[in-house]
Amino acid sequence: MPSKTEDRFGMTLTTGSVAAVEAVQEGVDRLLSQNHGPELKFQEAIDLDEGFAFAHACLAYFDMQKARPDDAKKGIQHALGLSDGITKRERQQIQAVAHWINGKGRDSIALIKEHLGEFPRDGLLMRLAHRLYMLGCSGAGAPNFPPEYLALLQSVAPHCMDDWAFLAEYAFAHHETGFLDDAWEYAQTSLDMNPTNAVASHSMTHVHFERGDAVAGEDFLGGWLRGFDSPASSYVHLSWHLALFELALGKYQETLDRYENFIRPSVVSKAMSTLNDSASLMWRMQIYGGMPPDKPWDEVVVLAAPAAQRPGAAFRDAHAALAFAGSGEYELMEQMIARLRRAADEGDVFVKDMVLPLAQGIEAFARKNYAESVRLFEPVFPQLVRIGGSHAQREVFEDTVLEAFIRAEQWEKAEAMLNERLGRRDSVRDTFWMGRVQASQGQDAEANSSFDTVAREWDSSVANTPELANMSNLQASRA
Repeated sequence: MPSKTEDRFGMTLTTGSVAAVEAVQEGVDRLLSQNHGPELKFQEAIDLDEGFAFAHACLAYFDMQKARPDDAKKGIQHALGLSDGITKRERQQIQAVAHWINGKGRDSIALIKEHLGEFPRDGLLMRLAHRLYMLGCSGAGAPNFPPEYLALLQSVAPHCMDDWAFLAEYAFAHHETGFLDDAWEYAQTSLDMNPTNAVASHSMTHVHFERGDAVAGEDFLGGWLRGFDSPASSYVHLSWHLALFELALGKYQETLDRYENFIRPSVVSKAMSTLNDSASLMWRMQIYGGMPPDKPWDEVVVLAAPAAQRPGAAFRDAHAALAFAGSGEYELMEQMIARLRRAADEGDVFVKDMVLPLAQGIEAFARKNYAESVRLFEPVFPQLVRIGGSHAQREVFEDTVLEAFIRAEQWEKAEAMLNERLGRRDSVRDTFWMGRVQASQGQDAEANSSFDTVAREWDSSVANTPELANMSNLQASRA
């Protein structure tokens, strides 16, 4: 019978090697902070004790996170085969990870909730819950994701407020539910405890984004990234956030340069996990500027191509739709839509209500059928949270709906949406959009006021956004 050794929370792990426990704990901490090399520590633990079931499960978790499902399935099956004689906590951890890897997101969430009731300091399963909710529970489409995740963390908070990893997760759940001041406090405390914690830095970035404070966001994240020695996937996503701040400030060339150096798949990482950042940034630049960005779509389409035939998370499919539509790869788009339509016809209500019309709306937009795009988007928009992702990630679809309203000349809908957005936070781009809506309705004084604000905020000596040229053309046409 192997001996049982404690992790840093005083909970037992079944192995005869103290060194293996130390290695796996460091690997978990690297995973929870999104730092470099958790898989190296998991493999080190396995090398020290090949029968260490939890270490195999952690490595399988990492493989799944890196979009290597075949390796993940092999690893988790091995972990399950080593489960005799281990603790209840370890068995449930392994089973929750197994559910996720095998596409049973709802089962995994249910087990995690039960597990955290007994083992409230289990950071690995909190992180897994985060991933599952962000992916729409592996396609199940949780309709109440941010509040439900916050409630789960609130239930264990009395046991975890001294843990940097928990505080970073707690911060994320708070900014996604609109509690920005609390999110800031928890993220800052987490960073004070662990300054290289990318999850806490990520949450600080989201607070800046939700407040519409691109200047402070660019300053904070740019400075933090300069000291972050990270794996490519973490750096890609945080670079994407920095690019959003640059876009908000009208710095198109800086955004393009950042895409080229830190986000573009052929330069940085060709992993499926980078699809979302690449596709959404390219699509944003395309709809904001009214023309394709001066960067190739083909390498993004390569990442998206499996979605044409292979079922996957709704969040992946939504971004694959952006890649197919943005690049004009309508054959791949039609293949994906046919796959989604078959799933809907076979009784998948989530696909029928959400994923299929979202993909069809994106295609209609790209084909310049804006009224049809609006018709398809409108029932989806109020429940967009079901596809997963953060609000910052879902905003690309909100922007597409807004631009579809404008191009379909549905001015009242566009104005109502802009009033709601500008009521939450300042945005120069939203103010420019409002000016377009006002000018199109003959509201000259209001349009001039909006355009004056844009001209002040986007100083032409700094900003190089196509919107400035479009604004000048609009003003000239009304003179």
